Amino acid sequence: MAKPRRIFVCTDCGTEAPAWTGRCPGCSAWATMAEAERSARRPSRLRGGSGMDGGSNLQPLHQVDPDLALPFPVGVDEVDRVLGGGLTPGSVTLLAGEPGVGKSTLTLQMATAVAGAGSSVVLVAGEEAPSQVAARAGRLGPIPAGLLVVDDVSVDTAVTAMTHRQPQLLIIDSIQTMRDDSVDTAPGSISQVKAVAGRLIDGAKATGVSLLIIGHVTKEGSIAGPRLLEHMVDTVVTFDGDGHGSLRFLRAAKHRFGPTSEIGIFEMTGSGLQAVPDPSRRYLQDRRPSLPGSVVAPALAGRRPFLAEVQALVAPVTGRSGQMAVQGLVGRRVDLVAAVLASRAGYRAGTADVFLSVAGGATVDEPAGDLAVALALASAIDGAPIAPDVVACGEVGLGGELRTVPMLELRLQEAYRMGFRTAVVPPSAGDGPTGLRLIRAGTLSEALALTPQELDSAR
Repeated sequence: MAKPRRIFVCTDCGTEAPAWTGRCPGCSAWATMAEAERSARRPSRLRGGSGMDGGSNLQPLHQVDPDLALPFPVGVDEVDRVLGGGLTPGSVTLLAGEPGVGKSTLTLQMATAVAGAGSSVVLVAGEEAPSQVAARAGRLGPIPAGLLVVDDVSVDTAVTAMTHRQPQLLIIDSIQTMRDDSVDTAPGSISQVKAVAGRLIDGAKATGVSLLIIGHVTKEGSIAGPRLLEHMVDTVVTFDGDGHGSLRFLRAAKHRFGPTSEIGIFEMTGSGLQAVPDPSRRYLQDRRPSLPGSVVAPALAGRRPFLAEVQALVAPVTGRSGQMAVQGLVGRRVDLVAAVLASRAGYRAGTADVFLSVAGGATVDEPAGDLAVALALASAIDGAPIAPDVVACGEVGLGGELRTVPMLELRLQEAYRMGFRTAVVPPSAGDGPTGLRLIRAGTLSEALALTPQELDSAR
């Protein structure tokens, strides 16, 4: 057996060094170099060199068939939306999320859909026994014959499955459980994750098998393992929840084969993850119109418009200064809007607690929600409701001016589809859909001066 040699590995980025240093030479982090042990034998690679000149691997680019890189659908519409049509043959996708969010359920639904369409799928189950996977798959629906499962966590088994069976899709659940016998550290360590990922990626590129790797996230919310892992793969997809409800959100943080602007929305149910094709209706279904402090804002999730209800509540207190609590909005953005509202329009909550929330578990983290936040706060302070079929969309500048926001026309079309007939917008906004009346306000003060009669679309 080859004699192990000592190395030092950065716990943040995976950079290796022959001797300990106080600062990582790769990511410049301090006190992250930890001693590890590795065999002198290097992991084998599927794609070997072809001579010193490498000439046998060279080919004219114009002779390469681009159709070989066309994505195939995975049978889950929200996933196909985020990935721009599906998975690309030979691509490597990293799916990361917190424990219990539904990563295994989502990938199992993808696996059954692809296998049900007549293709072969291999699932390497490192965290569950095959019987447990079968029981969970049975709750989701019929199990197709083309779905194969193995609980051997050796990377050699996964590579063999790629080269000999050549399935259309191979799923690793999860990378933290896999091991490479040529690396003398425990599964999940920096060295193991790096070596295993390298072997799997080489196998996927050599065989054209689409590889989907499940990864965990740390308590800080970053993807567990070496940062290098995110650079090695073609696509990084995050899967997270709304913190307190059943909604789940799928986002592409990196995608070499398409845009990263789309978002998939799911709801966790007893029969698995169900797509939410109409998030606006989901967020507004329990809304009570004509309440003080309630304003609807057209927001964007990627390139997907949705309507969210911004709610404000002002509760007077005595004996102490007021506090502000924010949920579903960016706290610093709310502070800015509140300061402009007080300085430029004279609306101050005084000695009162202020609560701001986006109802239904939605999140509005863009400046387009500024105007709705300001109107909701002013409505709560005055105790006067906004007309129920009015939406407000615009960024609030430090001078109190209203500025237009990206893709406003798309937002207004969604508002009209949901039955809203009046929109308060900045003066530079373009035309909205026919039937939606636009009220253009140049400043926050002008928007606040609009009377209920002016906002009433029936007039």
